[in-house]
Formats: sequence, structure tokens, C-alpha cells
Amino acid sequence: MITKVKVLKFDETAWKKPVVCDLARNFDITFSILKARVLPRQEGLLILETQGANGEFVRAVDFLRNIQGVSVFDLEKEILYDNEVCIQCGACTGFCPSGALHIANRLTMEVAFRSEDCIGCELCLTACPSRALTLAEDIAV
Repeated sequence: MITKVKVLKFDETAWKKPVVCDLARNFDITFSILKARVLPRQEGLLILETQGANGEFVRAVDFLRNIQGVSVFDLEKEILYDNEVCIQCGACTGFCPSGALHIANRLTMEVAFRSEDCIGCELCLTACPSRALTLAEDIAV
């Protein structure tokens, strides 16, 4: 079994395509929607935690990459954390639903970031007063 977080970006023509339904029905892929911003006739974004058998998963990703108007990315490097800029206030940890941002040491109150746990919700970006958290311009394909 493979589990990965995938980012689907839709152009303004692809918003009504049954992409998620096709993943479940045609490829036996299970998914959790972590974030969705898809509106009629506008660009959209869908972040899915997907899981499926190895062969089916590869076929499903190939299917997604061939849908006109849909781009597929791995989430792995979307949020960047700069420890040098961080003022260790801990504000971001209260907003992080996945625990990717957490207090690593309760004595020093040091903030730590586990990128592999990040779901890309972007709540931390607005919570951080020092702007130590940023959105990467390049999402790994």
C-alpha cells in the first residue's frame, strides 16, 4: 500500500470534472480531503491524502496527469520553516491541526517542524508573526 498527499490544481475549465469519484471508482484509491478550494469557473486547489495498492496508485496518478486542466503535485515541500527567523513564540502550534508544528522541548519552549506531518492547510502562515513559515514557490512533482 502507498499513502501520499497529493495536490491537485484545477484551471478554470476543470472544476466540474469528477476527478475524486473516478479515483475511488476506477482505481480503488481511498482518500481524505485535507483542503479544498474549488469554485465554479475559477482556478481551484484540492489536497488529498490518498492510499492504494502500488500498481493501482501508479495508474491513478498517471490518470490524473492526463486530465486536461488538472495538475498533480506531491505536497512534500509546500510549507517551509526558517528556524533562523522563528522567534519561538509558539503561536503556530495552536493552529497546526496535524502537529507538524509543535513544541519540541517544554523547558525551552522551542518550536519544531516535521514537514512529513504537514497537510498543507496553510493556517500557520497567518499565525506566524515573524513570517518564519512560508509557502514554497516550487512544489515537488
